[in-house]
Amino acid sequence: MTTVQQLNTQFGISGQLSFREDASGLIVAEISNELGSAALCLQGAHLMTWQPKSQSVPVVWLSRDAKLAAGKSIRGGAPVCWPWFGAHATEASFTGHGFARTVPWRVIESGTEPNGATRLTLRLVPDEKTRMQWQYDCNVDLTVIVGETLRMEMTTENTGANDFEIGEALHTYFQIGDISAVRVTGLAGCEYWDKVGGSNLRKQEGAISFPGETDRVYINNADECVIHDDKLNRRIYIAKSGSMSTVVWTPWAEKANKMADMGQPDGWREMLCVESANAIDNVVKVAAGTRHTLIVEYRAESV
Repeated sequence: MTTVQQLNTQFGISGQLSFREDASGLIVAEISNELGSAALCLQGAHLMTWQPKSQSVPVVWLSRDAKLAAGKSIRGGAPVCWPWFGAHATEASFTGHGFARTVPWRVIESGTEPNGATRLTLRLVPDEKTRMQWQYDCNVDLTVIVGETLRMEMTTENTGANDFEIGEALHTYFQIGDISAVRVTGLAGCEYWDKVGGSNLRKQEGAISFPGETDRVYINNADECVIHDDKLNRRIYIAKSGSMSTVVWTPWAEKANKMADMGQPDGWREMLCVESANAIDNVVKVAAGTRHTLIVEYRAESV
C-alpha cells in the first residue's frame, strides 16, 4: 500500500495538492488553489467537497455526520456508482450501486491545468472480492479537475476479449439553502421512472419542485440541468456528455430519519442529488477493445 509520504513525494503539488491520513486510516487528497478547493477520499475515488472561491457556501454537500470507514460509502460528496446502478439485476447480496465506491483506488497522475486548476486521476484497484462480482477485464479511471468549475471524467476501458454492459452514475449531492426553495430545470418533456410512485414511467411537465420524497430516473436525455436555489440566491449548472440518464433524489424526513449519517435532524433539507448517469434504459455496452467516458462539469453563479 502506498503511504501518504510516497503520495506527497510522487503526486503532491506545492500549494495545490497534498495527501493526509484520516483518523479512520483512509487517505484523503486535499486540493486548494486560487480558483477553488476540494477534498477527495482515495477509497471509492470519492470526491467529498468542492467550493469555488467565488462562492461563500460549498457547492458539493457533505453531511456533518459523514463518517469515513474502510469498506463503507461516505454520506455526501460524489459517490461513484459502478458497474451497476441501484440493485444488481440478479444478485441481491451484491452491494447496491456497485462496489466502486467502497474499494481502494490508486493515484496514477496529477498536474496543473493552464488556467490554474488542479487535476488528479485515480484508477480502481480490483481484488478477489470485486472479481467475484465482476469477471471482465477493464480499467476504470476517474479524473477530477478542481477550479472555478468542477469537472469529473470517468472512463471505462474494456481491455478484455468480451463485450460487457455497465450502469453508472456520479451520485453528486449538492448544497442547497432549503429543499422547499429549489427547483430544477432542463428536464421538461423528458420521460422518467418514478421510483416513489411505484416505478411508473411518467413525463416531466415544467420545472421539478420538491413537495416530498423524490426519486426519479430521467432517461434518454443529455441536456444541461440547472438547480435554481432561491434561498442561497444562486444557480448550479450541470453539463454532461456520455450520460443519457439524470437521477434526481431527495429522501425527505421519514426516510432521512432512518439514515444515521444524514445530519440530524434536518440535514436532508440542505441537500439535493442530481446525478449524471447511465441507468435502466440507458445502460452502456462497452465492446472489447473500446472505452466509454462519462463527463460532467459543474459551475455555480450567484444571482
